[in-house]
Amino acid sequence: MVPSRLPAIIFPAFCCPCSNFFEMCCCLQIQDEVESYILNNDLKCSDLMRRLHFITTPLSQEEENYPLAFIITIHKELELFVRLLRAIYMPQNVYCIHVDAKAPMEYKAAVQKLVSCFQNTFISSQSEIVAYAGFSRLQADLNCMKDLAKSKIGWRKVINLCGQDFPVKSNLELVKYMQSKEWRDRNMTPGVKQPESMRHRTQLQHKEIVGSHVALKHSGDKKDPPPYNLQVYFGTAYYALTRAFVDFVLKSPIALDLLEWSKDTFSPDEHYWVTLNHIKEAPGSHIDGGWEGAIRAIKWRDQEGRVHNGCKGHYTRGICIYGTEDLPWIINHDGMFANKFESNTHPEALDCLEQWHRNKVLSQATVHIDPSWLLGTPKTSIYNNYFNSSTGAYNCC
Repeated sequence: MVPSRLPAIIFPAFCCPCSNFFEMCCCLQIQDEVESYILNNDLKCSDLMRRLHFITTPLSQEEENYPLAFIITIHKELELFVRLLRAIYMPQNVYCIHVDAKAPMEYKAAVQKLVSCFQNTFISSQSEIVAYAGFSRLQADLNCMKDLAKSKIGWRKVINLCGQDFPVKSNLELVKYMQSKEWRDRNMTPGVKQPESMRHRTQLQHKEIVGSHVALKHSGDKKDPPPYNLQVYFGTAYYALTRAFVDFVLKSPIALDLLEWSKDTFSPDEHYWVTLNHIKEAPGSHIDGGWEGAIRAIKWRDQEGRVHNGCKGHYTRGICIYGTEDLPWIINHDGMFANKFESNTHPEALDCLEQWHRNKVLSQATVHIDPSWLLGTPKTSIYNNYFNSSTGAYNCC
């Protein structure tokens, strides 16, 4: 039976058209009922996809000819995941979802039910108990890469995401960016030679406490040097990689030996990809690369006053959880994706960005726009009924 109150994922909390994107719109205060909605209804997949406003047709020939692969690692906030998947979903792409093994059963069941509606979307064949800064986080990506390598879809590059990311570029813009002169045949792994302040991460032995955190092992015993006398780099855990590079990662002795060496390091995903991308044997390597690549719009606390004008939401672990007043900076930054968002603290920030992004996506389409692809507005009678419910409205201007 379908719940009487429709979750916000169906009709986002946008209740008035913006004359100017940066004029904050009114929005609804809602609770996350997505899990219940997905699990407790008997809708056919086609109806569920329509009600959740998924785009079901390639929007241009250029996009259809350049399929992308996505790895999404998630463990909480199902609503954010569904909204992220909806924003990046295109039928010509392929999506591997890694669900943390310690996630609640109901959460896993809801993800499985949603994912089963798409032929090009699947849950990774192996699941890790992920710990912050642990090797398990790197292994989660590798599990998806192994599955994607077997995909019959001819994806060209793979992009990794977490559940609190949201796109800024449209799929068409991503395709154009990946095919630009700078990145056409290259991997994007922003980073530099490991600075002195970060060397403890890979010079001292660490131990991952399963499902919790990473700590120094014993009295901080020193590690052996990296295999093949590799120069270790430090960078972002996010990337855009060619399919040939993924094959190299999965099969090359250099990559496999570096992976084994990285098992007792701190946050290995912040050195593994970027280090491999700086060796000449790796396909699409960027040996002279630095921080190039607009891969993420992130406000770090220690960059306040230099890179950005402060977090208008709040900081968690030194990263800004965006509020609505951060949106102009996000748009002007022109990253591929923005990180991080939360639905329970600053929901209106994602509401506004989501509406703006979908409007842009559809404005670039070269095919007929199905009405179900539009996100909810007051002109939708069902949305009006929901808006007038006991939930009530508040002004988020």
